[in-house]
Amino acid sequence: MTLTDAIPALLVLADGTAYRGWSFGATGTTIGEVVFNTGMTGYQEVLTDPSYCGQIVIFTYPELGNTGINPEDEESERPQVQGAIARNICHQPSNWRSTQSLPGYLKQHQIPGIYGIDTRALTRKIRMFGAMNGGISTTILDEAELLEQVQAAPNMAGLNLVREVTTSKVYEWSNPTIPTWEFNSQSVADHEESFTVVALDFGVKRNILRRLASYGCRVIVVPADTPPEEILNYNPDGIFLSNGPGDPAAVIEGIETTKTLLQSQKPMFGICMGHQILGHALGAETFKLKFGHRGLNQPAGLQQRIEITSQNHSFALDPDSLPASVVEISHLNLNDRTVAGVRHKSLPIFSVQYHPEASPGPHDADYLFEEFVQAMRAVRQAATAKVS
Repeated sequence: MTLTDAIPALLVLADGTAYRGWSFGATGTTIGEVVFNTGMTGYQEVLTDPSYCGQIVIFTYPELGNTGINPEDEESERPQVQGAIARNICHQPSNWRSTQSLPGYLKQHQIPGIYGIDTRALTRKIRMFGAMNGGISTTILDEAELLEQVQAAPNMAGLNLVREVTTSKVYEWSNPTIPTWEFNSQSVADHEESFTVVALDFGVKRNILRRLASYGCRVIVVPADTPPEEILNYNPDGIFLSNGPGDPAAVIEGIETTKTLLQSQKPMFGICMGHQILGHALGAETFKLKFGHRGLNQPAGLQQRIEITSQNHSFALDPDSLPASVVEISHLNLNDRTVAGVRHKSLPIFSVQYHPEASPGPHDADYLFEEFVQAMRAVRQAATAKVS
């Protein structure tokens, strides 16, 4: 595509700052919270991650779309972002796995994007002033008119977006990571037992389900509003709380369900939104970060061990609100010292703020799935010993 064929597009932030560029993907107008992702790879996984529901993503890597789109790398059934912002766009991808161009993919799913703007300057602005609402439009090119729509949109704080992305029906997931992509084959091969895990879907990614299946889990995925009694009727060996979008404090039903499930004392593992919901269920509070953590190289750890992690979240647990008699902090984000993981002091329950399935990202934290399985095995063995 030449610039003579390109369609003008306008980006306006809630503070009135405007950027003019060119359209890629769908035409029209979209409003969302403008955030940035610093990953150099994995744009398709980012676009299809349900945790990005309600957000317009700035990609800081300057060239987007070179490897195109393929069905295997989707983290959900469609793109979940409100819009995309890039410096340069590749319209003719070159990769043996590619089945579609990025612009064509977003156009197919009615997701607008804008390119040709200074994404470094835009990212610096978000870092300085914080994430804020913005709008992309090809049909409203008057800055004041688009600004009016942006300022009328609700802020992310207080929004329950889980209902937008959770599954509408119960389903079972059994597909493990395919052998070509398996990076921990020795550890996975050691798991011959089968464990039933009920996964509360707050916006789960497919590769999280694949990792659970790879470690020998029969995964039953249920809607976020599933009553705890129905969850326990599956007689699960463990309960998984998934990632998801929006303000965790607004997911009141999920918090209340988790409180009840805690009484069962079954092994429980939460990530991202699930980590925050678990924190609320234990009595903690969350707060909104200035611009969040979204990238593939966030260091997390405590004491001697450091993991490089993939993260995508706007909110964090308030460490001062954590009940010290019940839980302990297991991980900190080593960039800003926010809580990146907690562990129950007496029950097999733990959670992390990051995405240990590493899609996209490094595999440092894959051991957490193994720890979850070990917790379920220990409970099963204890119950068997008690009966005998």
